[in-house]
Amino acid sequence: MAEGRPGREEAMELLKRYNKGEGLIKHALAVEAVMRHCARKRGEDEEKWGVIGLVHDLDYEQYPEQHCQKTEEILREAGWPEEYIRAVMSHGWGLRTEVRPESEMEKVLYAIDELTGLVAATALVRPSKSVMDMKVKSVKKKWKEKAFAAGVDRGVIEKGAEMLGVSVEELIEDTIMGMREAADELGLKGGI
Repeated sequence: MAEGRPGREEAMELLKRYNKGEGLIKHALAVEAVMRHCARKRGEDEEKWGVIGLVHDLDYEQYPEQHCQKTEEILREAGWPEEYIRAVMSHGWGLRTEVRPESEMEKVLYAIDELTGLVAATALVRPSKSVMDMKVKSVKKKWKEKAFAAGVDRGVIEKGAEMLGVSVEELIEDTIMGMREAADELGLKGGI
């Protein structure tokens, strides 16, 4: 750990140690990309935000019933900073943990985690199969279809946007822009 700060390489190693499924790894990469985009937009530490995005669901594949708790244990054993652990725990607030998102970084993670799934699902049903030409209105249209990406908790996204003091539309725009940066890795570049 460089200067007591975990970097992307260490985060990727942990992610791949605990996750073999392509879906969960792509989700982690999507959240990382959006976290990095949002950090840049806010003048925050892009590396820290990205690393937290990468490991936020570290335990989900192997320990779905202990989601968040097991990640806390893994990160503590690896000597990760308390701020990183708290941020990861906060994304499960109200569902898996009592750790309420307080910092801007925690609120962004909480707000965009579910949203990356909706954006990815929307991209895959588009003719282009891409986020590169996607507009906010495409996601909003699918948002209204409760059966579409039914596992995405829209209430969490709305609560996250409210906590950040931004519209759901702005949050969707940021999520699309962040995911465009990793479109190749995510398989969402399509024919564009």
